[in-house]
Amino acid sequence: MTLTERGLTSIFLAKEYGVTVFAADLWISATDNYERIKSMGLEDKIIPIHAGAYDLPFAHECFDVAVCADAYHYFGVEGSYLKNYLAPLVKKGGQIAVAVLELKKEFTHGAPAELLPYWFEDMNYHSCDWWYNLWKTSDSFSIKECKELKWLEEAWKDWLSCDNDYARRDIGVMELRVEITLIWFQSQLLSCELDF
Repeated sequence: MTLTERGLTSIFLAKEYGVTVFAADLWISATDNYERIKSMGLEDKIIPIHAGAYDLPFAHECFDVAVCADAYHYFGVEGSYLKNYLAPLVKKGGQIAVAVLELKKEFTHGAPAELLPYWFEDMNYHSCDWWYNLWKTSDSFSIKECKELKWLEEAWKDWLSCDNDYARRDIGVMELRVEITLIWFQSQLLSCELDF
C-alpha cells in the first residue's frame, strides 16, 4: 500500500519491483490516477483508491509493506497516527517506510520572519530528530533507520525546475537558504496487537 500524491510512488514500485500496489490518495481521484496508471500499462499492478489517511478502507494485517512518500507530514504529526491507523494495516514482521521533506533542525521560536510569506498554519515540517522522537514512543514497531537521504540536492533541483506553481513559489524559500532536508524512516513491525 502507498500513501502518496498522484500515484508516482506506486508507479515506481510496480515498474521497478513488479509488486501489486494499492495506491491511496486523497487529493487525486481514483479515476484520474487510474488513467495515469493505464497510460503506463500498469493497470494490472496498481489499484487506485480515493481515501484519506484517517479512513483507509483496508483490513488489518493485509499488507507486507506500507510506503508513504511526501504526504506523512500532513496527517502523521499526531503521536497516535502510526500506531492507530497505519501500523494495524501491516502484517506482523512487515515494514513501514516514510519519506518526508523536513527541516534540518527545529525552529526554536517559530518560523523565521523571512520565511513567513511561504509558511502557512499547520505546515508540520519538523527535523529528523523530532520525527524519530515521535516514532520511538511506540512499542508496536522498532525503527530500523531514520536519516537524511543522500540525493536531496538532486531532488530539489528536479522539483524547482518543473512547471508547477508550488515549485516556482519554493524557489523563493530556497533563496532564503532555509535548511530543509528529506528524511527517510523505516520500521519493522513487531506487533499489531494494539491497545485502544
